[in-house]
Amino acid sequence: MAYTVKDISDLAGVSARTLHYYDEIGLLHPAAVGENGYRYYDDDDLLRLQQILLFREMDLSLKQIRRVIDAPEFDVLTALETHREALQRRIRRLNALIDTVDSTIMHLVGEVNMSKKKLFTGFTAEEEKRYEQEAREAYGDEEVSASYKLWNSYSAQKQQAIKEEGSAIYTDMAGLIDAKADPSSPEVQAVVARWHQHMRYFYEPSVERLRGLGQLYVESPDFARNFREVHPDLPEYMREAITVYCDNLA
Repeated sequence: MAYTVKDISDLAGVSARTLHYYDEIGLLHPAAVGENGYRYYDDDDLLRLQQILLFREMDLSLKQIRRVIDAPEFDVLTALETHREALQRRIRRLNALIDTVDSTIMHLVGEVNMSKKKLFTGFTAEEEKRYEQEAREAYGDEEVSASYKLWNSYSAQKQQAIKEEGSAIYTDMAGLIDAKADPSSPEVQAVVARWHQHMRYFYEPSVERLRGLGQLYVESPDFARNFREVHPDLPEYMREAITVYCDNLA
């Protein structure tokens, strides 16, 4: 099958200018060029482009990439297995950073001092400094600084009210578990909506960020342990309720 530059651009999200440049430097030649000057690519070209983009994700220069994929011993299957391992390592690292960022946010907003239960473990000054730095590396200075600035803009009275609101949300959710309410029920979803609004005191969470928090409540040992102090089933119940909520938003 033949693919035009536009086809490739739509499939891979690579601009026509980039494809032309790859051709110029000998990194990705089209399988054929028509009399009208149009470039046409085949399936082998698509696989080569995939390799180029994957190696770019590994921060290799175009020169290095060309040297690797043009080597006589280069094997696509072996390369894909290597890419998979590298991406899995990156995923693990990013998940750890997300865990750190969300834990730090919850610490900063005062969830460590809830009136009914202590839901989140506090950090030492050294740990907080390290977690803040990791948060900045993961999300950038602007987003983290904005979250700090927003929280610090509240008066002490407002901060306390926010903490108490958060405590009430988790307490109410635990009560619904005891009442055997289905996570998709209107009553439970109303509490999740309150939780969503509560998060806006700290940052504007995307649907995926909300979904990720629900997963974090189960997967993070610290979050899971502290939620279980409120109710043994709270982590999984929150995750299910948040998943339903996010699916409805999407």
